Amino acid sequence: MEYHDKLVGITKEYILFHHYYFPFGSKRINLDQIKKIEVFAPTLGSGKYRIHGTGDFHTWFPCDVKRPSRDRIFVITQKKGWVRIGFTVEQSNLALLIFEKLGLIID
Repeated sequence: MEYHDKLVGITKEYILFHHYYFPFGSKRINLDQIKKIEVFAPTLGSGKYRIHGTGDFHTWFPCDVKRPSRDRIFVITQKKGWVRIGFTVEQSNLALLIFEKLGLIID
């Protein structure tokens, strides 16, 4: 139950966000630190055009120059802290299936 692409790496223990920090740098978040993951259709409000950074000082998006063409946007709410992580993946159906099996998806 692992998934890796140019944007993220997902294992049974953690998610690794590539290109989280500018100009480069990864961030790792353990799955036990995640309260929930929500899935949104890409719209202006959900971050479709947010290539990198934040627009509301609440949700941080790692760099993805192809985000406007992605079909889903995932948003992590952590158990501690107030910053959410919004991200996209190259194969959203596979990532969604993994997150569902891990019990992290909240509708």
